[in-house]
Amino acid sequence: QVQLVESGGGLVQPGGSLMLSCAASGSIFTINAVEWYRQAPGKERELVARISSGGTTNYADSVKGRFTISIGNAKNTVYLQMNSLKPEDTALYYCNLKGISGDRPLEVWGRGTLVTVFS
Repeated sequence: QVQLVESGGGLVQPGGSLMLSCAASGSIFTINAVEWYRQAPGKERELVARISSGGTTNYADSVKGRFTISIGNAKNTVYLQMNSLKPEDTALYYCNLKGISGDRPLEVWGRGTLVTVFS
């Protein structure tokens, strides 16, 4: 069984920075892509950033130039560096992994880490 654990959320003032981590563990699997989503109160979950196993990255327009997604050296952790944070970045941030386990497609969600940007 594959598990994802997010960490790094917290309280920060506008203009501040946070780095979120998404650590994967469990049975042998192949990662195709890891995505960060967020959901603010009363809003739908939205895709924030995506990185493929080959390192290709994509970002939502709202975070381009401010957020950076990367894969750690150990390959089992994905980071989301968030700079120049705004109050509208306040949300529960989730990590999603898409891959293959054995001969079956795999999709795993973490439980989320809360980011609050306050004045």
